[in-house]
Amino acid sequence: QVQLVESGGGLVQPGGSLTLSCAASGNIFSISTMAWHRQAPGKQRELVGSITRDGTTSYKDSVKGRFTISRDNAKNTVYLQMNSLKPEDTAVYYCYVFLLKSGTTRFDGYWGQGTQVTVSS
Repeated sequence: QVQLVESGGGLVQPGGSLTLSCAASGNIFSISTMAWHRQAPGKQRELVGSITRDGTTSYKDSVKGRFTISRDNAKNTVYLQMNSLKPEDTAVYYCYVFLLKSGTTRFDGYWGQGTQVTVSS
């Protein structure tokens, strides 16, 4: 009933840029915090950054100054702009959205399907 669709992943050279998007749809009443996570092969999934409804952001130290999270509340969409990409950024990137479904009083978290980002020359 709630669907998160990610797009924008792909292959990019070191130093390049990519922008990921994650659009939520369905019977959504309100969206709270939205976040981006990533998982590289053989590693634990880690939080990349998050953004509150009013636009306050927080980032993992290793991506500060390179990555920017933004959101468009009218479109129920969160973005991850990635600049100066490094091979260490290679991972599957997942969005996570904390939201309230219409007609309910319980906030739940939902995961996107993931999109592959590969940084290689």
